[in-house]
Amino acid sequence: MLYDLLKPLIYTLDAERAHRLAIRAAALSSGGAIPRVRPVTIGGVEFPNPVGLAAGLDKDGEAIDGLMGLGFGSVEIGSLTPRPQAGNPKPRLFRLVEDRAVVNRMGFNNGGIDAALERVQRAKRPGMLGINVGANKDSDDRVADYALGVAKVALHADYVTINVSSPNTPGLRDLQSRPALDELLNAASAARVLEGRRVPLFLKVAPDLDRDGMAGVVAAAANASIDALIVGNTTISRPDTLRSPLAREAGGLSGRPLAVLAREKLALALEIADGAMPVIAVGGIDSPQEALARLDAGAVMVQIYSALVFEGPGLVRRILKAL
Repeated sequence: MLYDLLKPLIYTLDAERAHRLAIRAAALSSGGAIPRVRPVTIGGVEFPNPVGLAAGLDKDGEAIDGLMGLGFGSVEIGSLTPRPQAGNPKPRLFRLVEDRAVVNRMGFNNGGIDAALERVQRAKRPGMLGINVGANKDSDDRVADYALGVAKVALHADYVTINVSSPNTPGLRDLQSRPALDELLNAASAARVLEGRRVPLFLKVAPDLDRDGMAGVVAAAANASIDALIVGNTTISRPDTLRSPLAREAGGLSGRPLAVLAREKLALALEIADGAMPVIAVGGIDSPQEALARLDAGAVMVQIYSALVFEGPGLVRRILKAL
């Protein structure tokens, strides 16, 4: 109710400024106990509930405990790159109010892995922490960037996500194709074992993959012993139903209009994987009913992000109540 009262004021702010204010507000909270509802185990890690925060909201790990305090069983920070980078020029984040959607072309803006890890080490972390890693835009060797990222965060994360699906770094999505993906995943898998601990690795892929592309991703992930597939990221497609003039902005689309495509690609991934690895559903999940539908369809977990802009932070508890 409080969020509904504040929403008109929030919507008067530039989307990226509102985003920053949300992170600062969450950082003021010390968190709290995580509801234990339908716990799930992936890669040997038990998540207290199957509702996670997708990467992108808290890129630099500034509000880990506060965000976990909303009820999330897991919070995924990042994407983090080996070196700090400013990301793409502003404006780069757009709120499509009429469509309950977001378009972003942020471009992996973050302060770098080392700075984020200092915050991670200070966090109390009542839930599970995922760290999403990417490559620097100007890197001469993106595979090496991913391997370095995994090695740096392996001892500090409950799981690590390889993000090769952002549409906002030129050429990044090419890494979803074989043999480039095999090389990357093998390097990342070799880097994940440190001091006798093998951190679970998740792979986040785009919802724009066709059947052959998804089959290649699943095969490469299985060969590299990836622990879970996250389907998917934002889409470069634009449904005909969009009404906002901001829909024409370049970048990845997320939110309610992504739901149909996300459901289709979840079903495709589950069909191709055929039980070989767990699949986590992301995209257009903005209600308890939609979260339950994805879990009933076969996803082991769901992740949300853009829906918080329109439904408010209470959405997490509403989903958990429905579970």
